[in-house]
Amino acid sequence: MNGGFTPVRRLRAWARRHSFSFFSSLGALMRHRVGTLMTMLVLGIALLLPLALYICMANLDRLELQEEEWGALTVFLEDGTDAERAGSLAERLQARDDVAAVALISPEQGLAEFREASGFGPALDTLDSNPLPWVLSVTPAAGEEVDIEARAAALLAHISGQPGVDSASYDHKWLQRLGRLLDLGRAAVTLLTLLFSVAVVVVVANTIRLDVASRAEEIEVLALVGAQNGFIRLPFLYSGFWYGLLGGVVAMVLVNGALLYLDGPLGRLLDSYGAAAEIVGLGGLQTLGLLLIGGLLGLLGALIAVQRYLRLLRVDGMLGRR
Repeated sequence: MNGGFTPVRRLRAWARRHSFSFFSSLGALMRHRVGTLMTMLVLGIALLLPLALYICMANLDRLELQEEEWGALTVFLEDGTDAERAGSLAERLQARDDVAAVALISPEQGLAEFREASGFGPALDTLDSNPLPWVLSVTPAAGEEVDIEARAAALLAHISGQPGVDSASYDHKWLQRLGRLLDLGRAAVTLLTLLFSVAVVVVVANTIRLDVASRAEEIEVLALVGAQNGFIRLPFLYSGFWYGLLGGVVAMVLVNGALLYLDGPLGRLLDSYGAAAEIVGLGGLQTLGLLLIGGLLGLLGALIAVQRYLRLLRVDGMLGRR
């Protein structure tokens, strides 16, 4: 009958061993507060760099730059053009198959928008008259098989020849470059994440290596009395997990502090592109993912360090003395 309880007893023993190692390893770290704090800061900064770039990219992605919008044309009409002529030109352009939308901007509307965006209100009040002309914002029609840049160029040539048009242009190049910079930023996030993940693993592995070396005699005694590798390895693995987890906490605190500091400048940048000025930080799932990734990287680093020393112990029983 007792044999039927063997799996339960084994499970309880496994749970007790892991819970004891889990909390005792944290206690061991707290007994060396200065060294633990320094390691936490190094790991936090290593995790912070790719994390900060990721958050910046997440906020820039909210611009939602669409390639079909890159060919929007700005058409300036001649001075003296009245509302009727401007409206007539807008209607003719809107009737074209290659035009998706036409927005008509009056001089008064343009001046009001410029006043709000530039902050030069008092200087503009000194003007005797409104110097701005009527403006048309023309968006070419998009299609799956249409080269939006070629369509915009053809439409630009047509509009430039219309009576009453002073000049026409479309500033798609800087938007296109910004889109390519965003792609480059995403690639940089991936690359930095991989590089600094390796850095976290190396830092934890070196820290655990020193810890193992300082307890070499204790480990050798455990090995001599028959302790299995899993029993010897467990406290060090949990120590590595705690290092990575606490490093993630430091990174989270640092990035939230940085967001508070950068809230104003970054918010104004997003607002200049017409996006919401509220800065997006780490969500609940992202925070949990950061802590979990940090803990797993620390666990991996500890495993690498401990396995190497256990291999030395199996070879000649001289752990930490080679």
